[in-house]
Amino acid sequence: MKKISVLAALMGMSFGVMADDGLSGANTAWMLTATALVLFMTLPGLSLFYAGLVRSKNVLSVLMQCFAIACVASLLWLIVGYSLSFGEGSAWVGDFSRVFMDGMQRDSLSGDIPESLFFMFQMTFAIITPALIVGAFAERMKFSSVLIFSVLWSLAVYFPVCHWVWGGGWMSELGVVDFAGGIVVHITAGVAALVAAMVIGNRKGFPTTAMPPHNMTMTITGAGMLWVGWFGFNGGSALAANGDAAMAMTVTHISAAAGSLAWVIMEWIKFGKPSVLGIVTGMVAGLGTITPASGFVGPAGALVIGILAGIICFYMTQIVKRTWKIDDSLDVFPVHGIGGVLGSLLVAVFASPDLGIFSGFGTGMENYSILAQLKAQVIGVVVAFVYTAVLTFVLLKLTSVLTGGIRVSAETETAGLDITSHEESGYKF
Repeated sequence: MKKISVLAALMGMSFGVMADDGLSGANTAWMLTATALVLFMTLPGLSLFYAGLVRSKNVLSVLMQCFAIACVASLLWLIVGYSLSFGEGSAWVGDFSRVFMDGMQRDSLSGDIPESLFFMFQMTFAIITPALIVGAFAERMKFSSVLIFSVLWSLAVYFPVCHWVWGGGWMSELGVVDFAGGIVVHITAGVAALVAAMVIGNRKGFPTTAMPPHNMTMTITGAGMLWVGWFGFNGGSALAANGDAAMAMTVTHISAAAGSLAWVIMEWIKFGKPSVLGIVTGMVAGLGTITPASGFVGPAGALVIGILAGIICFYMTQIVKRTWKIDDSLDVFPVHGIGGVLGSLLVAVFASPDLGIFSGFGTGMENYSILAQLKAQVIGVVVAFVYTAVLTFVLLKLTSVLTGGIRVSAETETAGLDITSHEESGYKF
């Protein structure tokens, strides 16, 4: 990058002026911020959110798993993940041309931002996706199994699906739209969570023994961090400091608020009292559901999406745990998986420019057709769902072989993973 004065750099950042080498100071500044926000979602946002929801004897194990996955996923992304996701490759997966960031220099650009920044932004997505799955097997999976499964799952599921949608793969060619990760992040993580919960089995005592969150203060703190961090998640996916980013942030906030209130109202009606757990879970449902649509819909459309997310995801939690009796411990599938499916389908409707106040901004295609877009979205959702389910099952079985079983012993589960796995305790009384 050519040397320029501090004043010139500040002016470029303030007014969106392009530097001589094609780099936009304004877009770069925004994407640096968005990248930090998305990492903030996992560390500490998701970590605290999940840790407060488990029992006190397992709080450190959840924090440890999220932190360790962030480290492992980061190195994996450097070594091969970025290349498999965004390398030329085929319609199905990238190649190995960018392993260890090969060919990337300080002044290399991706669009009008540094390629190293694009690399980092996408890395934060590769971190949070396997971390989300932790909520399904919390309190009962071996730490070694968590690490090995996360590596295998990222290689076999996340990187290929990311390439399909965002790396120029076959879903992109088909016309599937996913602004910030409804398919790539939420469907893959949600479906993997459901399969993992089924394979590893229910916690001891589920569903007859009550297992309430041990620290809702911690959970709501993490939830607030997730809400703020999601502005980088969705707004940053515009890859520019522009109107698309601003509108994505706006609809993200509207959907989160609507999802929170819809969930807590449903809970109030069904159980007689609104809960803190309900309002923060509804928030996550609203955020996850708007994610794939955030760059294509308007505020009124986001309101409808958020309300539907709160209602539908609420009922799915009841179905998964009460009807199916599957111990998806922290409701990853009904919130993220179902939310991802719902948002990925609703974007086809609310992106239409023909819905008046509920209209969106289309997907850049002329003569927008709801039916044509919905067809593409259905194909993308179904393939991602089935592919993730099958590969996750296989990888869990492989992990079990490699680690001598993925589940801790009954004695270890009773004592808690903090002491038995890490010889530490989250609280000293």
